[in-house]
Amino acid sequence: MSDQGNYNSWTKAGLIQRVKELEKQLKAKQHGQEQKQDENEHDEASAAAQPAKKPKSKGKKKMDPSKYATRYIALKLAYLGKNFGGFEFQAMGNQPSIEEELWNALTKACLIFPEDERIVDFECCEYSKCGRTDRGVSAFGQVIGLRVRSNRPLPKKPVEGAEEMDVEQTGPLASASAEQETQPQQDKDDDNKAKAKAKAKAKKQPEPTRPFDDIRDEIPYPHVLNRLLPKEIRILAWCPSPPPGFSARFSCRERQYRYFFTQPAFAPAPSHVDNTAAAAAATGQGGANGKAVKSGWLDIDAMRDAAKRYEGEHDFRNLCKIDPAKQITNFKRRMFESDIVEVEDAASALPYLQAAGFAPENLEALDSSSSSSSASGARKGMYPKVYYFHVRGSAFLWHQIRHMVAVLFLVGQGLEKPSVVSELLDVDKNPRRPNYVMADEVPLVLWDCIFPSDLSASTAAHREDDALRWVYVGDDGPSGRFGQFGIMDDAWQMWREKKMDEVLAGQLLQHISKQGNNTATSSKAAATTTTTAAATSVKVFEGGNGGRLSGKYPGIMNMKLLESADEQNDKYAKRKGYADAEDMRAKKGLKSAKAEEDITMADE
Repeated sequence: MSDQGNYNSWTKAGLIQRVKELEKQLKAKQHGQEQKQDENEHDEASAAAQPAKKPKSKGKKKMDPSKYATRYIALKLAYLGKNFGGFEFQAMGNQPSIEEELWNALTKACLIFPEDERIVDFECCEYSKCGRTDRGVSAFGQVIGLRVRSNRPLPKKPVEGAEEMDVEQTGPLASASAEQETQPQQDKDDDNKAKAKAKAKAKKQPEPTRPFDDIRDEIPYPHVLNRLLPKEIRILAWCPSPPPGFSARFSCRERQYRYFFTQPAFAPAPSHVDNTAAAAAATGQGGANGKAVKSGWLDIDAMRDAAKRYEGEHDFRNLCKIDPAKQITNFKRRMFESDIVEVEDAASALPYLQAAGFAPENLEALDSSSSSSSASGARKGMYPKVYYFHVRGSAFLWHQIRHMVAVLFLVGQGLEKPSVVSELLDVDKNPRRPNYVMADEVPLVLWDCIFPSDLSASTAAHREDDALRWVYVGDDGPSGRFGQFGIMDDAWQMWREKKMDEVLAGQLLQHISKQGNNTATSSKAAATTTTTAAATSVKVFEGGNGGRLSGKYPGIMNMKLLESADEQNDKYAKRKGYADAEDMRAKKGLKSAKAEEDITMADE
């Protein structure tokens, strides 16, 4: 039985229901027995004066799990995480989690049978998940595995007593036959008819039926769940038969993330108002090859140079957040690919960005992809553009990608050189992480999770073959993908809502840019003041909707250093009453470095 006193795992709906129950009990207790008796007498009198009413329904009738078969399946889902408190269920979170919404849908559809559906406990269905995305992070290829109710018929039990009907009657049946001599004729006839009917039923052969089809005859899991889930969460596909021993967490051999950003990163000011590029050059700050970058714009080529340095196996302790509760000692992870990629057909033109003073003079040098032949003619030279940081790896540390992106943005703004990545990866020389700010969470997407057919093969190669035979929404009929209640219709409605926000905000931005005098007619004194201010204060982009004024930028390697991972682990262990981190790991049974890697497989 579930512990009614422990509410840490209850859903919000369950907690509300429980509060109402307790309030009702308290109200009944506060009323005296005499008042309660008077109320009962009044109710009885009222009931006698009124016609009888049908008894009220006692609520949803629970299904008997023993009457249904189950099967183990995998689900691929997508969600926009901005309005959710992360993937994992958190009872005390300020926002609902993806897992809580999944739990509510699964229990409401009676696809799983927990003891108490108000208490989130996925142990009832052999549940596993591929990644643990944080608050605000989205996913387009998250995978979970679980055991659910199935339409597959249960094995038929043999009819009891069927054999006895075909043999000579002995014992009690023989005695009953003898007694028939003394029964009235009518009773004899009825008894004989009943026996004949039972015998015929026992001998009747079952009619042949076609074999159960795993897809056509099964519960349409994506359709059922999508009707119950919020629009921001969609089940994209399901796998009827995952491989033996499948775990969404441990069987995954590659996770792909994308972090989206725009070029320019934030609203640039005209040169006569904000001449930070000149100020940076004057103070010796610059990007790759000593280039100065105009405020708001990014040096894409320099970012690509820096991103490529992440590829291979490295110790990423200076590019993640340490969680001493896990006592991790192995921070080595392998990145199969790391790059900066332009999003095709995502540009929304704002012509003022190419006007004199707003665009940097060396724009083509900063963004060599703008003149590439792969870009369509309509998009060449159109700004803002959309890019993403693309990274593929088998495992990631806590907040690793957001730290990696933060460093790339510093390189793109010309505040750091690409070589800073190599310095941060050199943990022998730099064992303590500088206290820089990690990037914003909203643009990050868990793009896909790959389960290779040969799970024993090397993960260093890019493997597109997936061991899971996915049945995507629409493969079982076009109505699931298109139409009024199709998944495309849901996605269109979400897109159009956001697109109208973008269009109106873009029109307003373009409208404001045309008002007033945008030419460089300001006084020399104003220009001098602006340049001086720019030299002492830098606007740093961190992945959000604007830049942050941070004063004079000191450089990553000159920032305050945090405690090393070993120091943080030791301090945490001592707070918990252990002699040191090694003592804590030994007593808690934390084993090999491989086990540590499994714990942190997708903590971003």
